[in-house]
Amino acid sequence: MTQLSILELGRVREGSDRRAALDEARNLARHAEDWGYRRFWVAEHHNMPTVTTAATSLVIAHVAAGTRTIRVGAGGIMLPNHAPYVIAEQFGTLATLFPGRIDLGLGRAPGTDQLTLRALRRDPASADRFPQDVQELQAWLGPVQPGQRIEAVPGSGTEVPLWILGSSLFGAQLAAELGLPYGFASHFAPDALDTALRIYRERFKPSAQLERPYVLVGVNIIAAPTDAEARFLATSQQMSFTDMFRGARRLTQPPIADIDSYWTPQEKAQASHMLACSIVGAPDTVGDGMQALLQRTGADELMIVSDVFDPALRLRSFALIAQAAGIGRRGSES
Repeated sequence: MTQLSILELGRVREGSDRRAALDEARNLARHAEDWGYRRFWVAEHHNMPTVTTAATSLVIAHVAAGTRTIRVGAGGIMLPNHAPYVIAEQFGTLATLFPGRIDLGLGRAPGTDQLTLRALRRDPASADRFPQDVQELQAWLGPVQPGQRIEAVPGSGTEVPLWILGSSLFGAQLAAELGLPYGFASHFAPDALDTALRIYRERFKPSAQLERPYVLVGVNIIAAPTDAEARFLATSQQMSFTDMFRGARRLTQPPIADIDSYWTPQEKAQASHMLACSIVGAPDTVGDGMQALLQRTGADELMIVSDVFDPALRLRSFALIAQAAGIGRRGSES
C-alpha cells in the first residue's frame, strides 16, 4: 500500500495568530498518526507572514513532543542557508530526543526572497556547493572516524535518514547518484515531474541507506463530503497563490463563493498551472485522483498539502483523504 504523509507550513489564518498556527500543526499531527499517516514534515520558508515554520528544527521538536509514533521531519531544510555542522547538531539532537522518528529532507532553494537572503548572511554561491554539503552533513551524522577531531554532539552516529527534495532535474540526478530517497515538489512546481522521476530511477545507485529507488510525490488534496464544498474550500489556496503573484503579504483567507471575482484571467492561468497537481472533491473523487496519480508516477509515497482555512474542516479533509486511500484506522475527524 502506498504511504500517505503530510507537508505542513503552519499557516496563519486571518483572525488568528502565530501561536495558534503552531499548535494547530501539532494537533493535526496528533490526529494524523491515529489516521495512519506515515510522516509529518515541515518546510523552511522565511519572511512570509502566513508561514510559521522558518525555525524548522524547533517546529519539529514542538510537533514530535506532542505525538507518539508518526515520523516528523523537514520537508525540507534549505541546506545552503546553513552550515552542515549546525544542521547535524540540530537533527542529531532531535534524533536523540525522539529516536527512530526524525527525517531530514534537504533542498537547495533559498526558501525566501533576495533581500531576506542577505539577512540570512547567505553566500550567493552556496547553492553550488549543495552536493558537497549533503555529503558533509551525512558524514557528521555518521560514525566518528579514527582521528576525527570535530564531532557533532549530539549528531554523530545517529545516521538520521536524508532525503533529496526538489522540483528540477538537478535534485533527481543528485538523489540517484547518492542513493537517497527523492521527493518531488509537484504540489507547486509540477512541470518536470515525469522526467525527474524517470531520471532518478534510471540512474539510481544503491547506497548504505537505500537499496532501491524510493519516490515521494507532493500533491494538493482538499476533501469534503461533496465536490462543490471541496471546490469552495480550495479557494483559500487559490487566493494565497494569487496573493503571491501580486506580492501581497496577507494571511490565509477564508474561502469565497466566486474565485473568478478575485483573480484576473492571467492570475488564474498562473495559479492553475502551479496547482496542476491537485485533487479536489468528495472522497470518491479524491480516491480516483490519487489512484490516477499513483498510476502516472509509480510513487511509493504521497506527501499531501491540504490548505483549508478552517482548522476543523482541515482535520476533516485529512480524515476523508485517509478513508479514500483505505489507510484510516479511526475514520473520524475527532
